[in-house]
Amino acid sequence: MSEFFSPYDADRPLMLKCSCGRDHTVADHHAEVSADAAAATLRQRSETREFELYSNEFIEATLVKALFPQDAVRRRFIKAVGKGTAMAAIASVLPVASMQAMAQEKQGALEKTNLKIGFIPITCATPLIMAHPLGFYSKQGLNVEVTKTAGWALIRDKMINKEYDATHFLSPMPLAISMGLGSNATPMNVATIQNVNGQAITLSLKHKNNRDPKNWKGFKFAIPFEYSMHNFLLRYYLAEAGLHPDTDVQLRVVPPAEMVANLRAGNIDGFLGPDPFNQRAVFEEVGFIHLLTKDLWNGHPCCAFGTSTEFIQKNPNTFAALYRAVLTSAAMARDPANRELIAKVIAPQAYLNQPEAVLNQVLTGKFADGLGKIQSVPDRVDFDPMPWQSMAVWMLTQMKRWGYIKGDVDYKQIAEKVFLITDAKKQMKALDQKAPEGAYPKFKIMGREFDAAKASEYAKSFPIRKAA
Repeated sequence: MSEFFSPYDADRPLMLKCSCGRDHTVADHHAEVSADAAAATLRQRSETREFELYSNEFIEATLVKALFPQDAVRRRFIKAVGKGTAMAAIASVLPVASMQAMAQEKQGALEKTNLKIGFIPITCATPLIMAHPLGFYSKQGLNVEVTKTAGWALIRDKMINKEYDATHFLSPMPLAISMGLGSNATPMNVATIQNVNGQAITLSLKHKNNRDPKNWKGFKFAIPFEYSMHNFLLRYYLAEAGLHPDTDVQLRVVPPAEMVANLRAGNIDGFLGPDPFNQRAVFEEVGFIHLLTKDLWNGHPCCAFGTSTEFIQKNPNTFAALYRAVLTSAAMARDPANRELIAKVIAPQAYLNQPEAVLNQVLTGKFADGLGKIQSVPDRVDFDPMPWQSMAVWMLTQMKRWGYIKGDVDYKQIAEKVFLITDAKKQMKALDQKAPEGAYPKFKIMGREFDAAKASEYAKSFPIRKAA
């Protein structure tokens, strides 16, 4: 007899619904039970003294790293003033110190406890999502509704209209919204980067013998949003191959959830998109992973967590509690030992609504590439929350390069307004402490070093660009 229905068994109900009484399939029921068990295991891990210490150290180390991106400078500072003085100095200026105090000592009442947070159902949102079933929001006294949202334009509009209190952003979005690009100018802030790496260029199987981008003239690609790392990285990659992304190929904005269907239908030749949809294309045997974006820029930011400047100003204690919950969740997600369980937790319909096997491959980095090989890339996706301002400056140089912003650009001023490390540096200066030259580490993109101190020259240096 089938496990699903027993139409001729007088001793069993017909079970047109799941035996639990809910209107979902038995497979969905099993997935939810598995997710609940995985979440319970992760909650147990999060409640151990070991994790509490790890989490606190993770948060503090993350913020210290923000002030001292060059480890040699950090070490010289500590040797010069001593550990105790250094800790006191850092604790007096790091945002997380006051946030921890507010959250733990209850010095300030939470201004708002019922919050609505938007997210796009992709693996980049893992820390923001995980904080919900693991109880990290509720531990901070917050009643958070995490709301699945259909597309990035909707996320932008709901933030501007104040329907969401905070949200999952593509990292360039708060920069664009703050400058009024594509919308009314509304000051936004990036509190943390949600993830680094975690994207790929996926091509239709019909192109498996056409791997050289120099041959891609006339291709149609999907990207999730104009103000996205996906758009900027794909443009960069194509231009390095000698193709102008505005004239030699077509770039179409397509919601992530619709990318695989468009690939299957032949509407596009490929996409630079978020996971799990690169892996989903392999799972459905309609595409292959041409390359991971970590191979273009290892450690590049993708999505971010943030809110409006107005929300932070009106609700500083609530923001502090929210910030701590998401950082704690990022600490949990960074540990590879938790990744298989996380795949179970975020797989059900309420979150990503994806096969667990697909998410498992993305999060563990052991995956089928669609070309007959099993790849092992443990850092395919990582969860490093640091919003380096040099990352923001790079995004602005690409907006300038491709004509999204006109005229002279004060790159660092904009980056420091939107990416929140600024406050720590301002406070250090106010206390007559020398602010370290932090937040502007250099990066290499396709082997070329990016120095935020030379942003204007960098933006003008590319032979293929739109900027005047």
